Amino acid sequence: MFRTNLQRVAVLAMAAFGLLAAVRALSPRISAAAPAPSAEGADQPVIRFVKNPELAPPLDGMDILGKPASKGNWPGKVVLVNFWATWCPPCREEIPELLQLKKEFKDQMEIVGISEDDDPPASVLKFARAKGMTYPIVMATQELVDAYGGVPALPTSFLIDTQGRVVQKHAGLYPIQSYRREIRALLGMPTDARVETFNDVGQVFLRNAANATELPGVSFKGLTPEQKKRTLRRLNSESCTCGCNLTLSECRVNDTECPVSGGLAAKVVKEVASGKKPEQPPPPKGTSSISQ
Repeated sequence: MFRTNLQRVAVLAMAAFGLLAAVRALSPRISAAAPAPSAEGADQPVIRFVKNPELAPPLDGMDILGKPASKGNWPGKVVLVNFWATWCPPCREEIPELLQLKKEFKDQMEIVGISEDDDPPASVLKFARAKGMTYPIVMATQELVDAYGGVPALPTSFLIDTQGRVVQKHAGLYPIQSYRREIRALLGMPTDARVETFNDVGQVFLRNAANATELPGVSFKGLTPEQKKRTLRRLNSESCTCGCNLTLSECRVNDTECPVSGGLAAKVVKEVASGKKPEQPPPPKGTSSISQ
């Protein structure tokens, strides 16, 4: 069900995995969510959390052991909701590190795995037992994926604070030391990192791309403030045709390399700048348009 939607990302991830394994002994892993150091305090690690975080979506149902899975077990804990799959090499690589984090923080932290496998729960359970995965695992549903909105690759983890709010999202492999700093900060423990905050305009929940005033790879140069407003309105209402089922704004945030949304967004900017009305799709076959 979900493998098809992530097929392109999975192929790229598997290709990159071999290179990652070759160089990881020589250099730390990099996450797309990891911030670049600022000029001030460049040597000090930086962790970034959403300024006004939203509550995590509901999680109801049973895990693969048949035990109730609920957010009711989370209060007072830092939680990692980890979207993964047994067929995903980077997911398999990070499992020991997730287990290490769970061991270090004990009852102050919880991990919940959301399996995007097409295989039945029994197969996922067999894999989990072989890997020593002691944290709850829930089979993904389309409703759950949609609720979190924005799982651009596997693994993707949502970091939830002790008040049940989503404060960060990390797509792809993320260094364990960076996770450790974030968890310590959320638990009020001493950390060597500087904490910065940011407004979520799609980096965590894709739906918040509607609040963005700038989009990756989209130039608003030359537009008046009113034209820019109209452009953003269209980008947030028109769909990308790459097959992602997202708006153009969401696709630009979710996949900055997508040539389809990039081209369509540029076309929208050009149309608004020229005052040209958006093209209307042709009428269905067997019908005729009537002009007044």
